[in-house]
Amino acid sequence: MKFAVNTIVSDEGVGPAALGRALEERGFATLFLAEHSHIPVRRETPWGGGPMLPRSYFRSVDPFVALTAAAGATKTLRLATGIALLPERDVIHTAKSVASLDLVSGGRAVFGVGAGWNREEMRNHGVDPATRGELLDEQLAALKTIWTREEAEFHGRFIDFDPIYLWPKPVQSPHPPVYVGGESVAARNRLLAHGDGWFPRVATDPATLREVSAWLAEHGRPGVPITIGGVGADPDVVARFVDAGVSEVSFALETAPEADTLRALDRLSTVADRFR
Repeated sequence: MKFAVNTIVSDEGVGPAALGRALEERGFATLFLAEHSHIPVRRETPWGGGPMLPRSYFRSVDPFVALTAAAGATKTLRLATGIALLPERDVIHTAKSVASLDLVSGGRAVFGVGAGWNREEMRNHGVDPATRGELLDEQLAALKTIWTREEAEFHGRFIDFDPIYLWPKPVQSPHPPVYVGGESVAARNRLLAHGDGWFPRVATDPATLREVSAWLAEHGRPGVPITIGGVGADPDVVARFVDAGVSEVSFALETAPEADTLRALDRLSTVADRFR
């Protein structure tokens, strides 16, 4: 059983290099970093975690910059976006960012993606919330084309470009694993079509995890790894997900200064040690 941490790196919390070292020293397998380009001042879209959006959401560091810093301080830690808001991103720039992270880390990048929840944020990027899922599906297909072909071209409804050269290519073959976030029917279909792993949230029932795994196997995709995200330090909750057959449990880590973060990681590591 592998264990990970998902968090937000901000300008007010522990630095990414120190965080990466601390995770690796404690035997964690993966660091998942969330992404928000900005938070609109006037926001009507509710946040699923409660009435108040945490301060770290307003002050998040770009995940690729933070993961690159963590890469330089570690040797084995997997470096993951959890999740990147791909519909808000230029697909060509993102292809280069992911491949560059994979190169400088020696093949440790994981690309976690999702459609996003903050509709006002999407609109500021020129994205129609109603079609963000369709856009994301096309972007994933285009990304894989860029990563795996010397002369890549793509012609779709949302993404359209004639043949291009783009290097570096990823170190991992054929490309870094793509982890799909979300639990909706659309997210599951995206996982089937494009995903190398699934990143559902802790509210997902263990029975649902088993059902989706069986459904994937029925459609020719057995053994797709599942990382359950946002888990707290409750051993009973961890045990339920371990029994459900997940590949990795990712603990939610609050953004905090380094000393507080290290104490929190010690507590999480103690829980993880019961199942390692």
